[in-house]
Parts: sequence; C-alpha cells; structure tokens
Amino acid sequence: MNRTNGNAGKQAKRMRRDNDFIIRDLFTALVVCHNVTPTVEDGQKVFQASSPDEVALVKFAESMGMCLIERTSDVIRIQTTAGRDETYDILANFPFSSETKRMGIVVRNRETSRIMFFLKGADSIMQARVKEVFRSSILDECESLAREGLRTLVFAQRYLTREEYETWKRGYDAACLQIVNRNAAIREAAEQLEKNLDFIGITGVEDKLQDDVMVTIESLRNAGIKIWMLTGDKVETAKCIAISTGIKAMNQQIFELRDSMEDLELRNKLIEFSQQMNDTVLLIDGVALGRVIEKNERLFFQAATKAPAVICCRCLPTQKAVVVEGVKKYSGERAAAIGDGGNDVGMIQSADVGIGIMGKEGNQAALASDFSILQFAHLRKLILWHGRHAYKRSSVLSQFVIHRGLIISMIQMFFSLTFYYVAIPVYNGMLMLGYTTLYTSLPVFCLVFDEDVTLKNVMKFPILYKALQKGRELNTKTFLLWMWKSIYQAGIIFFLGVTVFERSFLHIVTITFTALIFAELLNVYSTIHKVNCVMVGTQVLTVVLYILSITLLSQYIDTKQYTIRFLVEDFVITLLSWGPIHFTQKCMQWCWPSEQDKIMDQP
Repeated sequence: MNRTNGNAGKQAKRMRRDNDFIIRDLFTALVVCHNVTPTVEDGQKVFQASSPDEVALVKFAESMGMCLIERTSDVIRIQTTAGRDETYDILANFPFSSETKRMGIVVRNRETSRIMFFLKGADSIMQARVKEVFRSSILDECESLAREGLRTLVFAQRYLTREEYETWKRGYDAACLQIVNRNAAIREAAEQLEKNLDFIGITGVEDKLQDDVMVTIESLRNAGIKIWMLTGDKVETAKCIAISTGIKAMNQQIFELRDSMEDLELRNKLIEFSQQMNDTVLLIDGVALGRVIEKNERLFFQAATKAPAVICCRCLPTQKAVVVEGVKKYSGERAAAIGDGGNDVGMIQSADVGIGIMGKEGNQAALASDFSILQFAHLRKLILWHGRHAYKRSSVLSQFVIHRGLIISMIQMFFSLTFYYVAIPVYNGMLMLGYTTLYTSLPVFCLVFDEDVTLKNVMKFPILYKALQKGRELNTKTFLLWMWKSIYQAGIIFFLGVTVFERSFLHIVTITFTALIFAELLNVYSTIHKVNCVMVGTQVLTVVLYILSITLLSQYIDTKQYTIRFLVEDFVITLLSWGPIHFTQKCMQWCWPSEQDKIMDQP
C-alpha cells in the first residue's frame, strides 16, 4: 500500500515537473519567437513591431516576469522570472507571412548550448505539424477561445541535437545560396523542422473594438450602405465580432459555407441562399471562398451582393482584393474599402474609395488610401456628412458652370440671329475673361460652402444619405432644366434689352452684360439653401469689383449710359430673367417636396 502511494506520488511529482517545463518553454517562446524590438524613448521601454499581437504577447510575458531586454538580428537577450539573464543566438528566422500563416525561429542558448526551434501560427496550419496526440485538443481549445472573440496562436517547439542541426544547416545554407526559386527552397528547408513538434500552448488576444463601432455600422446600414467584413480570423471569432459590431442584427440568421463542403454542395447552397437571403447573413471561409470564386464566381457575387451583410473569414490579402473587384463588377455599385493593416492595402487600392485607419498595425493602410482617419467612428462623419456634401456640391457646381457658359453662348447666338448673322462677337475678349474669372468665379465657387442640413440632423437621420443614391442631384432631367434656364434667361436679357432701350444696337454690350452679371449673382441665391458670411462677402466683393473695373474698360462698356433710368430698366430686365424661375422653383418645392424636406419636417 505504501509502495503504491509512493509510486503515485513520484508520478504526480513528475507530471508537475513536466508541466513546469512546459510553462517555462511557453513563456520562453513568447519572448523569443517574434520580431519585436525593444527601444527606449523618453526613459521608458517601448516595443516596436509590425504586429500589435506580438507586442501584446511580449508585454504579457513581461508582466509574468519574463522580460525581453534586447533583440538584434543575431541575438536575443531576456531576463527570466528568477532574475537571471539568458542570451540566445538567432541561427535562423522564418518571418510570418499571409501565405504561410506561421513564424519560426531557431535559437541556441549560450549558457546551455541547447538548440531549440520554436514555431507559432494559426491552428489550421499548426494542427498538422504537432504530434498526433495533441491535435484534437488544439482544435477544441482554439474553437473555445474563438467563440469568446479572441485571436488564437498555437505555439510548438522542438529540441535539436548538434548532429540534427548541422545536417539541417547544410541544406538550409544551400537553399539560401540558390539563385532560382530561393524562397521556395528556404521554405522547403524550414518545413523539414516543422514535423512532429511538441505542443506547448495556445494564446488568445482580444481585438478590442474602438468606441462607437456599432453606432457607426448601424448608421451606415440605415444610409443604404451594405457592409461586408473581410477578415483573416477564424469563423467563430468572426461570428463574435459580427454580433458585437452589429453587422449581424438580432433578427438575422447566419448562412454558412465551409471548406468541408464539396463543389456541388457549395453551388447548391448558394442557390438555396439566393432564395432566402432577406434576413440572412452569408458567412464563408477562405478555402470555400477560393473554390467558389474559381468555379461559381457569377453565382456567388450575384447572390452575395443582394444579402444584407457578408462575412468572409480566413481571407488572404489577395482574396480581399478579388472580393472587392467582384463586388464592383457584378453589383455595378461603388465600393469603399476600410482597413488598418498592411494586409488591407490590396483591398484598399482595388476599391473605388480606399479609407485607411491609422492604428497599432502601422500606417501602411493609411498611406495607400484615398482618405485617412484615426478611428473607425470617424467614418460616420466622413461618409454621411462630408461625402454627402461633396456629392451635392459637385453636382450643383458642375451644372452651374455649364449654365454659366451656356447662357453667354445663347446671348451670342441671339445677337447673330437678330442682326443678320453679323460675324462679330457681342462681348470683347476682355469682357469674356472678366465674366469667367473676376465677376462670377467667386460667387459660383462659394456654392461649395452651402449646407442644406446641419451636422446634427445628418447624424440623426442617416436616411438623408440614402436619398442621394437615387441620382436625382445629377441626371439628364436636371441637366435639361439647367439648359432651359440658360436659354430662358439669355432670351429675356437679350430681347428685352433690344426692345426696351433706345438705340439698343449701339449699347447692347452695356445693357446685356450688366443684366447678365447681376442675374448670375441672383442665380447663386436661388441655388443655395443657407446663406453664410462667405457667400455674402463674395457677392459684395464681386459688385464692388465690377463697378471699379468698368471704369477701366470704358472702351468696351459705355459708362455714360449708367443713368438712373438705365439702371432701373436694367434692374427690371434682371428681375424678369431671374424672378419667374425662382418663383417656379419655390412653388415646386412647396407642392412636391423632396425626400429630404419630408424627413426634415418630421417632428
């Protein structure tokens, strides 16, 4: 009985010792297997790395007593929990990449001369590289952590004897010296070490959401924008993120397409999804996505672009770019891509509008984008406020510039038709130059300061952005209305100027040009929604410049004609060319209010 208890005690002690070794090796891997460089800034130690996950793991190890002191291209120096310094020589390093999804390093402890190979990577990659006895537990633990929204990494190791290392080193050096297919040869040499590894642990890193992410996504959805999430995370992690960010609503179901399905089954599932996608979010992993795009690209994008939301998991950077290109091709809509890391650069550059977030994953995405923001929540203001005004202002400004050129062309046409096709310009080149630059440029371009609604109302009613998607700000109808306005105003200004004034042929330039300038200034007020100080200032400045400049252009404009009667008659012509259009426009807005007016009139 005593012998049995003694054996059991020894076995328990051996298991505890083994667990202690495993924990020691795991924390050693945390502070050795990475590309983090410690630096000192303002007297404090700062970790620099391309991946914030690596920094988080190194900081966690430091909080437990395993500190990274120094890391160069050849040496890693750490401090153990016992306060003892250990130095490791880097014998070989295999950086992480989106294709391999793992990172490995071969190091040698200077004190013990022990050679170790550490490997960390995604569970789908590591599962086949550890000993078979650990494989089932790895899958279960990773899925458990992923359901909590954590990004997982599996750590494994292998001790190498000197003979094993020397043999491997010869093959590795030969691979490094190759001129053709060097990277493939190095990867093949690394894979010789990635066999029958000892599993030592799994880490889970929380990708903490920024503030107001759910509010931003909900606002964009209400604005008529469909949200696709392209991520490299596991399926379970992506589900948690989709729920926490509001991409999947409470009343929506998730329709999954997994890599375990055959090609025919994937096609049938896509057909099934296309028939029930009103309240269903599509979820597809990277392997299934690659097979679907290869064999059923049109079917996939035609079904997915009609879904309320799509979640693509385990995506490679190249797949993200392919998805964006497919959305643009098969939906016919504009695509905006938002990313914060180097893996998102291809996606950002493939989109119509690329938006980069400057964060802990570096500035690669921000540098490659069209717009750069600091937080995801800023996307709400960027699209709903600045994007909406950019579209409305560009539409009005482009049509107003066309109108400005067309009205003076119509006056020239009426002049030639009235006076027997005389081959002379009604306005001299100096007047034309002044009309397009000095007299109308400032008031016209002040349209970019117009605001039809306030920022508060835009954020409160995201549906205001949705009204723009119908294309009613710039289309054939609006272009024809502006064309009709140009023809009408040119006809009123010219023909009334000819019939009302005596000896109108001799003073046609003075009559029509003065009425034309003031009619264009009034047209600006008919177009804007809210008058501000900048607009008033430019209008006053334009009038002052016109009055001052006509004294210098006396050879083109007869200033002697500027009598009280002349100014009154010219003012009447200006009102007749502008008033009926302005009155008709206001009546139409009152009788047939736009969707924007209906929304803003709500209590």
